[in-house]
Amino acid sequence: MFSFITAMATSESAGGSSTGQMTTTFVTFGLIILIFWLLIIRPQKKKDNEAKKLLESLKKGDKVVSIGGIHGTVTIVKEGSVIVKVDDNTRMEFTKSSISTVLNRKADTAVSAKTKGSDKEKDAEKVEDVEKAEDAEKAENAEPQKELEEKPTKTKSEKPAKKAVKDKQKKESSKK
Repeated sequence: MFSFITAMATSESAGGSSTGQMTTTFVTFGLIILIFWLLIIRPQKKKDNEAKKLLESLKKGDKVVSIGGIHGTVTIVKEGSVIVKVDDNTRMEFTKSSISTVLNRKADTAVSAKTKGSDKEKDAEKVEDVEKAEDAEKAENAEPQKELEEKPTKTKSEKPAKKAVKDKQKKESSKK
């Protein structure tokens, strides 16, 4: 809008039309660069700084997710990498830049006792919910296995005996 008004004003003046057009062009490009900086470059720099702080603050006990989607708990923090415990006997080494998010931070000592207590209660409730869901899932998986175990297996000698009984029943029903 401003460049349009400037262009109108310079076109009305009879003297330096090329200087006015050049000024309008510079002002327009300046505004475009300012908009790109405000909308794209500045937010990306903030995001990069936050990610850098996150990676620098990693410590033992933090639950993390890698960029590949692997969940685990940090066991050892090295200068350029971390060792993440994925399962009971499985540990994997990742570069720090491959950690995308930190799910649960180990409780900081600087947190006040009131908020610390409420956070512990919330965490305990979450853990209980997860354990209940896992127990329910294990129970669902165990039921089909019990059904399979309870079904008697037929031996070779039982199969002909049952077939003979069925044949007798068919003969008796056909005679009637």
